[in-house]
Amino acid sequence: MELEEMRPTRRSFVAGIASAAVAVAVATGAAARALYEREIQSLVDALRDGTESRPSREFSRSDAAGLPDPVRRYFETVLTEGRPYARSVRLEQRGEFRLGDADSPWRRFRATQRFAADPPGFVWDAKIRLVPFVTVRVVDAYVDGAGSLRARLLSVVPVADASSSPELDAGELSRYLAEAVWFPTALLPASGVEWEAIDDSSARATLEEGGTAVSLVFHFGEDDTVTRVTDDGRYREVEGDFERTPWTGRFRNYEERDGVVVPTEADVAWTLPEGDLRYFRATIENVERRPRS
Repeated sequence: MELEEMRPTRRSFVAGIASAAVAVAVATGAAARALYEREIQSLVDALRDGTESRPSREFSRSDAAGLPDPVRRYFETVLTEGRPYARSVRLEQRGEFRLGDADSPWRRFRATQRFAADPPGFVWDAKIRLVPFVTVRVVDAYVDGAGSLRARLLSVVPVADASSSPELDAGELSRYLAEAVWFPTALLPASGVEWEAIDDSSARATLEEGGTAVSLVFHFGEDDTVTRVTDDGRYREVEGDFERTPWTGRFRNYEERDGVVVPTEADVAWTLPEGDLRYFRATIENVERRPRS
């Protein structure tokens, strides 16, 4: 009789242990997500803080005087006289990302990307859908002259954590320079970009910041907008090491957003011996600019 009476107690004890374990796991996951949120917010705050004291400035056609002809025509096409230089920009994106080789499936994502123009920097905060109800949150950033890449499954489990290195810093600054087409005042000489003529439809842009210098070739279409940006040797991580690999970003479907003409679609690819490996394609849903003031 005593044994029979103890069985429910044992069952209750086991059930209590299981419930406690679940509660601990939930609490641990919540704490990990909260910590990740704070890390992301600290990057955003640092990005914003660097721009607070910048003086106001407005675009004038004289700002593009003396630049290579395709570059000058580009600025005259996408900017209007008196347009304020952007201090910071916020983009809302949706698209697809490929995690792996050319046989890997495309995964849908939504992202918020914040840019600062002086000093240059960005924080790309994306949630990539792996399977229903399972996402990986990826934060790619260049802040205070340092690149970083973090990824957490369900915002909890670390799957990538790369911190500043010469190769990563250069790769992230290259990304910033290519994506400055979304706030073109950041590509003007007054923002630190040097331009070198190549031919009537392309020019080389160089940006140096924090001891890191990068150069990209901008290609311009018949409508004088940027159609492609190329890098003959951008750093790509391969099995823990970095290899210089040709890279191309393509931009299209230009529209006026917040008074500036910008591309609303983009895709990027590595050029490998076996062919192009496209790994990112996105549509810009919203653009918000904060002028220098």
